[in-house]
Amino acid sequence: MGIINKISIIIFSVLILITSIIGCLIIFGWISIATLATFLAALIATPSAAGTILIIFAVCIILSIRGIFFDIDKKDKMRVKDGILLQNSDGKLLITKETLENLVNNVIKGFENVEKSTNRIVLEEGTNNLIINAVLTVKQGAVIKELSNNLQQRVKETVKISSDLDVKEVNISIKNIENN
Repeated sequence: MGIINKISIIIFSVLILITSIIGCLIIFGWISIATLATFLAALIATPSAAGTILIIFAVCIILSIRGIFFDIDKKDKMRVKDGILLQNSDGKLLITKETLENLVNNVIKGFENVEKSTNRIVLEEGTNNLIINAVLTVKQGAVIKELSNNLQQRVKETVKISSDLDVKEVNISIKNIENN
């Protein structure tokens, strides 16, 4: 969420809180509507206060229109839902999770001691970092530690070369060891 969105939510929340407190004070009879009207009339009569209030209201109107009519998180939704959206001066590139999973599967298939594999790509929020979770079935006699170290290194290198994305983690789980 961007800084403008956070500020918008804070301003909106503060205004709703103040309005709610004033409404409760009026309903409980702790403050009269006439007193509130007198206070607001005196506040608006002061030029500097009236100017400040006008600016606050104008900003609230603009933020409200933006929130109602424009999809603020469209880019983030597309990234989380479909993959990672990369952008430069020439255009956009969407690398889907499916593409990344196929890339990782092809790297894993290149290891002779791996029988079967499934993987899942996790896109780290707010960055273009990936976390790859791979579940493997390996052949009997495989040196699991050596296999996993080599696999982690090769997956990271291949994804970096192919997509220019950083792999934060390659987590490997050995599901089963199959007899030859």
